[in-house]
Amino acid sequence: MFDLPPLPYPMDALAPYISEQTMEFHYGKHHKAYVDNLNKLIKDTEFEQMSLEDVVKNTAERKDLGGIFNNAAQAWNHAFFWKSMKPNGGGEPSGELKKKIERDFGSYDNFKAEFKTAATTQFGSGWAWLVEKDGKLSVMKTSNADTPIAHGYKPIITVDVWEHAYYLDYQNRRPDFVEAYLAHLVNWN
Repeated sequence: MFDLPPLPYPMDALAPYISEQTMEFHYGKHHKAYVDNLNKLIKDTEFEQMSLEDVVKNTAERKDLGGIFNNAAQAWNHAFFWKSMKPNGGGEPSGELKKKIERDFGSYDNFKAEFKTAATTQFGSGWAWLVEKDGKLSVMKTSNADTPIAHGYKPIITVDVWEHAYYLDYQNRRPDFVEAYLAHLVNWN
């Protein structure tokens, strides 16, 4: 059975870019619901003893297990999202990651533009990701609960573009939320 993982910072630590109220709903209600629902769905099944990542990978292509996949993937995506941010984060990465971004995107500004486009053009609910596969970085977007780990990609960072991630703070201004994420929150470590 899975537990709601603790946040890597206090509920109010991302303010003013993400309010404590948003965190209370997003983490305390949405993320918790995915974990609770997953535990109910996997009780007394083969998935009960698997890691969360293995549950995601083993249910991704099985339509008959869509409920398990959706809740497992959302639990995994959210846990990864919290780690993709930190108080006083944002800005450009450094070191090896910066070199890889410049190699694969031409510049950090090119990466940033592509990432923002992915995040703001995701129709409906979903995610934008910086991922690595076969040693190459790329940007991808996924809808609903879909996740790069179900497709063999290694996630580096993600931003949640489901409305519950930003609506209390930004209303319908998703581009402003994504800009705040990149400028002030992203955790390149």
